[in-house]
Formats: sequence, C-alpha cells, structure tokens
Amino acid sequence: MSDVRTGYVTQTHTGDVPWQAAIEKGANLGFDFAELYMDGATERTKIDTEAVRSLADAEGIDLLVHLPFVDIEIGSPRAGIREASREEQKACIETAEAMDAEKAVLHASSHATPPEWTVEDVEPHLLAAIRELDSFGEERGVEICVENLPGILFTVHDFDRVFSETDASMTFDTGHARVDGMVAEDIAAFLAAHGDRISHIHLNDARGPVDEHVPTGSGTLDFQTALEPIRDGWSGTVSIEVYTFDFDYLELSKRKLDGYLGDDAS
Repeated sequence: MSDVRTGYVTQTHTGDVPWQAAIEKGANLGFDFAELYMDGATERTKIDTEAVRSLADAEGIDLLVHLPFVDIEIGSPRAGIREASREEQKACIETAEAMDAEKAVLHASSHATPPEWTVEDVEPHLLAAIRELDSFGEERGVEICVENLPGILFTVHDFDRVFSETDASMTFDTGHARVDGMVAEDIAAFLAAHGDRISHIHLNDARGPVDEHVPTGSGTLDFQTALEPIRDGWSGTVSIEVYTFDFDYLELSKRKLDGYLGDDAS
C-alpha cells in the first residue's frame, strides 16, 4: 500500500457546508486531512482559527488550506494592485499558520491578459510573487504548493519555469492537466519526472478534457495508470476535489482513491 496521505477539498466557501461539518465529516470518512477553502464563507477574517484548530485536533485530522484566487491579482502589472494582493495572501498564510495548516495551495494567475497585457508583462511578476510567498510560508511552517491551471499561466506545460526559477512545491491538478492535453500516460510521466517537486495532488475527475470535478471514478480518466508513479516511494498528499455537498459521493470517491493507491483498483 502507498504511504500517500489522502484528504479532500472542502466546499465551505459557499456556506452550504459549515467548516465544522467539513472537518467532522472528513474525519468520520477516514481522511488524513481536510483542505479548507479560504474564501467566501471561510474567508480569513471569518475564521476562528483557535476553534478550527481545536476541532481538528479533537477529530484527529490534519489541515491544509486553499488560498483565495477569484479576486486576487498577485501578478498584476499595476504595482499597487499586485502588492496589495500579495499582502492579502500573506495574511491568509498567517491564518493558515494559526490553524496549524501544513500546506497552502496557490493559484499563480492573473486576469491581465491580451490584448492589453502580454505574457511577458505578467509572468515575471507571478514568478516574483511565488518566490516571495514561498519564502514567507517557509518562515511560518506553511508549504506553498503552486497549482497548474487550465489554459492560463501557469499551465502544466509552463511549470518548467516555476521549477527552474522558484523553490516552491507544486500542486498537480489532474483535471487541469487534462484540459491542457494530457492523458493518463502523460500524467504518469509528469509525476514520475517531477515527483521531487510535487508535494500535493488534486484528484479532479471529469468525463472529458474539462474542469468538471465529478466524483472520483465516475469520469473517464484512467487513474490506475495516471497515479502509478506515486504508489511507491512518494509521500505527498492527495486531495479529492469533488464539487458536491453530499458526503456519500466523497465516501465513494475515497474508496475509489484508496483502490487506485493500493494493489488493485476499486
């Protein structure tokens, strides 16, 4: 069996699932951690860090966080906007530290796109932001894990620059990689080649090359093939990322994932 630790990305940001229920249900399903989404109803100023930490400790479950991204512009060509966005992300990292969260998923992206702005205008600012936030997180015991994004910087095909120009870890999103043309064999090859930099994986299933987030195993990605490189000798974390408020689907997704990480698929 694999040494991989498994968890799930919570849907707490909508308010339909309270963070208390997300933690309790995650623990009841046997997950090792819950990945708390730090936006909307669980935006950092709405989080009681002591209460979150106390409940997670009581339930025996670890915490990761997903940093906000919808309105954040860490790569903006406009200095004031990007600096304010980086400060907001630092405040979120401090909140993660207060909750004893060990990893923070980061979208290194920007809405500054052509024709007004070129990749050359934006990419240096994104790389600088990654370096700055990675260093800030390291000082606070929170590992920054940059996620590959579908069709925008940084896609899975752009990560050579993230790997070469920063020391940050990667969150590999299977669904996003599929949007950008990867099939199961490509995903396996990427995980094998970059396993030393990939600390976290989002298991994002879909019925085609779209960012769909259906229950794990109900899509068409061959996870048995895709995840082969992490079954032995890789000790990172894997989050099931399913867009659902029904924990029955998470329970099924966990059983599927446990099978993919074991000797036989479920």
